[in-house]
Amino acid sequence: MTNISIRVDEGVKKDVEALFEKLGLTISAATNVFYRQVIMSQGIPFPLAVTEPNSKMQARKRFGKAFKAAQEQSVINGTVDMTLDEINDIIAEVRRGKEAE
Repeated sequence: MTNISIRVDEGVKKDVEALFEKLGLTISAATNVFYRQVIMSQGIPFPLAVTEPNSKMQARKRFGKAFKAAQEQSVINGTVDMTLDEINDIIAEVRRGKEAE
């Protein structure tokens, strides 16, 4: 056997110890289980993913979807050739709570 020393937030350690105690495990035993699972799976034994993109990414995706929908609607409405000033005027009206004419 060998010793491993890691640094972890004190609150995290307390929460983990409480959970492991309910499972009848020590931190050492749970760590050994994790390491064995890493070896068996030849990687982290659970998916690592960004489940919620940061707010900039979310905003970009929403803008992209809205822009595409606006493009499609502009073809239907026959307003494909609107100028940037015309578009900005409509945006300003909507922001003021007025319906664009």
